Amino acid sequence: MLKNKHTQKGAAMTELVLETFRLNGRLLASGDKLVEPFGLSSARWQVLGAIHFAETPQPVAWLARSMGLSRQGVQRIANELEKEGLIAFEPNPHHRRASLVVLTDTGRDTYAVADHRQTEWVNAISSDFDIEEIQCALRVMLAMRNRLEEESSTS
Repeated sequence: MLKNKHTQKGAAMTELVLETFRLNGRLLASGDKLVEPFGLSSARWQVLGAIHFAETPQPVAWLARSMGLSRQGVQRIANELEKEGLIAFEPNPHHRRASLVVLTDTGRDTYAVADHRQTEWVNAISSDFDIEEIQCALRVMLAMRNRLEEESSTS
């Protein structure tokens, strides 16, 4: 049997990755509970957020890339959100088949109430941490994501 020995950094990074997986599960479950009263799930809320934070209307493929998700998965959610009147697809002057995704008034209102609820929630859970701890964790996560994105773009 092959057995590699982790360096200290490798072992610590493995623990961080495994804890990130566990945290992701808890964040999704908490997010689902948080936005369920508004007819959303964490996945649907995430797509609404990507649309909300895009500087200009974007196609589904762009939204998916910005979230690190598959185009097909985001397209499925976008289709559901459109049926419910939360988003609309508009013609894209640069690409006939890749419509632009925009929030409707109902979508903006729904996102706003979910965002308000999230603000209360995140303020409560962040109260036990020093700002320096949060900023350090963010720097490490951003560096990891950038490294993985660099690796995927060169392979």
